[in-house]
Amino acid sequence: MKPELDWSNLAFKHRTTNAMVVSRYKDGVWSTPEVTDNFNVELNAYAGVLHYGSSCFEGLKAFRGADGKVRIFRPDENAARMRRSGSHLDMAVPDEQLFIDMCIECVKQNIDYLPPYGYNASLYIRPLLFGCNPQLGIASSTEVTFAVMCGPVGTYSGAGSLTPKTAVISRDYDRAAPFGTGQFKLSANYATSLHAYNLAHKIGYGELLFLDPATHSKIDEFGSSNFLAIKGSSYVTPLSDSVLPSITNKSLQSVASDMGLTVEKRPILVEELASFDEVNACGTAVVITPICRIDDKSALKDGQVTRSFVFGDPEHPACGEISHKMYDILRGIQDGTVADTHNWCIIL
Repeated sequence: MKPELDWSNLAFKHRTTNAMVVSRYKDGVWSTPEVTDNFNVELNAYAGVLHYGSSCFEGLKAFRGADGKVRIFRPDENAARMRRSGSHLDMAVPDEQLFIDMCIECVKQNIDYLPPYGYNASLYIRPLLFGCNPQLGIASSTEVTFAVMCGPVGTYSGAGSLTPKTAVISRDYDRAAPFGTGQFKLSANYATSLHAYNLAHKIGYGELLFLDPATHSKIDEFGSSNFLAIKGSSYVTPLSDSVLPSITNKSLQSVASDMGLTVEKRPILVEELASFDEVNACGTAVVITPICRIDDKSALKDGQVTRSFVFGDPEHPACGEISHKMYDILRGIQDGTVADTHNWCIIL
């Protein structure tokens, strides 16, 4: 039975679909993936994920193109990033083929939930890896569950694509620690950032910009995604060991280079914000979210705004011209309307 959904009003939220795909690692072997319509996971109360946060995840998308073909965008990159994250937890990790095969199977099982072309919507795929064996001592999990689920989504905030947001700098909260886990997509990283992110939203900001945890003098990334800026003919993004390497950012860097821009991946001092023409948050859920203003405060909750950095026309906030072009190219590749010269998409 096909779902009755308003494809133009999906937002970015959970919806139960037909099935998910699951494989389990035990005694040195991954089980044959199984398809199940039961989304409830039974865990022993001593499971490592519940006590020690032994969990990581990924996010990628499938698109129904203008030509009717179904494309999954760069699943090999997500597979590699999950291997890095899971390996940092010293857990068993699925190899690239198992990861991709399970993503493909998940899309096929839920194909009726893949939005039609033309709605700027997609099927968001969420692979999840977590430790499940009972344990009491602090140790890495020896038994692991790998599950792939998905759901139809629209824009992340529910607003239209490329809708500009305001942001605030986080000076009294850090996303990651020096030499910590910021470069891995661990579930725990998001838990520790939620309080500050919620504070930013409560005081009226759409995004929160975290600084480097050691000196608070350099830009790291936004609460939801990576930071990128356009400065003249340069694409500038932070070089930092505590930033999660975004696959969208990596893809946009290639697009920028194809457009003739110089790609600069380097440390960025906060003061340099004043020199940028365009600033964006970038990630799988949004591709690009334009940032029209960034406020600096001594403290999120009670601090006064000490300075503001404005990008573009303050009276008419809009996505910058270069950023808009990069967005159109990347979305065109995903939709099959722009040539996939880098062979990023897997076509089902």
